[in-house]
Amino acid sequence: MSATTSLAVRRFAPETVSGPPVLLVHGFASDGHTDWITTGWPAALTAAGREVVIPDLPAHGSSPAPSGSLGAVAITAELARLVADLSEVDVVGYSLGARLSWELPAQAPVRRLVLAGVSPFEPFGAVDVAAALAFAGGGKAPSDPLTGMIAHMITAPGRNPAALARCIEDLRAEPFAPVAGAVSVPTRFVAGVEDPVSQGIETLVDLVPGADLVRVPGDHGGALRSGEFKAAVLDFLG
Repeated sequence: MSATTSLAVRRFAPETVSGPPVLLVHGFASDGHTDWITTGWPAALTAAGREVVIPDLPAHGSSPAPSGSLGAVAITAELARLVADLSEVDVVGYSLGARLSWELPAQAPVRRLVLAGVSPFEPFGAVDVAAALAFAGGGKAPSDPLTGMIAHMITAPGRNPAALARCIEDLRAEPFAPVAGAVSVPTRFVAGVEDPVSQGIETLVDLVPGADLVRVPGDHGGALRSGEFKAAVLDFLG
């Protein structure tokens, strides 16, 4: 693994290796432990003979908030540095992690890619960051449902509201604008049948040659925890 990254990283090794390592990239205002470890991913993947690499994104979990950009370009570059010494890596991204992982095949030796719980549009464009920060400082709850949801996410225990608000600002300054041809590696999309974040995900599937879409039970959080999600990933990674 590259030693140049500033990310906090957890690694899990199988008894016998039968494929390339798997990089798991978590969602916004979460961390690798919450999204991946508590839901049993290291056990499932190491049992399949895979080393597992689970970073905390910048300003998330145990990773520090950098003084520079928290936008997609900077974060994706940090993820690429993390796996720069590998000859191959499979990548599974969820929510924001999937949006960032869309960019990785152009910068890292990605063999197979799973993008789950991802919005085909820039999800932070309509967030009132000032209102969310006011709530974090003890103000009233935002009236807008989306901003209210984000406000509660960035003020959850252990979160850094100011850094996460800056992350929102930097991410939407580099809005997600997927185009055909950006991803050419074998790709599987996964979406919860009740997940509003993934509405319109079919437009992303159509941009990636040969990609498929698997629907699993649950909303945005429930799909992440579903056994069907693990099964879809394990089947695809081989």
